This record gives sequence, C-alpha cells and structure tokens, in this order.
Amino acid sequence: MAKNTRSSAFRKIDVDQYSEDNYKEDEPDSGPTLGPDENEVNVLLQKGKLLDALRTVLVNAPVGVKNPQVKENALALALKVILSIKTSQIDDILNALDRELLDTLMKYVYKGFENPSEGSSGHLLLWHEKIYNIAGVGCIVRVLADRRRV
Repeated sequence: MAKNTRSSAFRKIDVDQYSEDNYKEDEPDSGPTLGPDENEVNVLLQKGKLLDALRTVLVNAPVGVKNPQVKENALALALKVILSIKTSQIDDILNALDRELLDTLMKYVYKGFENPSEGSSGHLLLWHEKIYNIAGVGCIVRVLADRRRV
C-alpha cells in the first residue's frame, strides 16, 4: 500500500528548462579540417588512384566548417572525383568504404542534386542507387536527419 509522505521534492524541478524556446543546438566541432587538399586529390586522380582520391575527399569533408567558400570548394572537388569514376568501377569503390564514408558520400550526392551541372544528374542518380543498395535506407535517413551539412 502506498504511503502518503507529503513530499514536495518533485516541485523543485524547473520544467521550463526543457522548453523548445530554450533549446540550443549543439555547436558543431569546428576541427582543424578546412576541406580536402585539392593538389593531393588532383595528383591521386592523375595517377588513377580513384579510391584514394575519393577517400581523401570524404575523410576531409568540411562538415563542421561554417565558411561557405570552403564548402563550395570541397563540393566541386568531390563532384570532380565522383564524376571521374566510371560506372563499372563504382561497385568496387563503394565496397571498400565504411558506413560513415558512405553517409558523407551520400551527402555529396544530394548536394550535387541541388546544383546540377551538364550530365551530372544521371551519374549522381546511379551513385545514389548503388549507395542505397549497399548502405540501405538507413543511409538516406541518417543523411537527411543530420544537421551537419557538407
């Protein structure tokens, strides 16, 4: 049987601190990364090391950076690498990437959809399909729900 303790301890909780108006989004960690090194990526592309070039772009993605110029440069470099990979090589390259890199790659694919260039949409659709086949619908949900943009 329950006892009546006449306790009012629960009344000391400030419920207003949980209001949506007081919510402050976590500041993204603005690490030392300022995007991928364009010279390094270009050298890797010239040598034909497409996987290494793509991995360099994805690992050094400016996710926490707020400078729009850095993000635009990284997007242009990422699209250059993505569009330089032949359709027959996509499966092998995607199988070599882990889940976090696939999510970042999907972010670049969606960003490429926002600013299409000549002939890029079809190639990006193919990339989207292949990433979806490997990472599943969870990849799409994680990318769309993540507030940190590339």
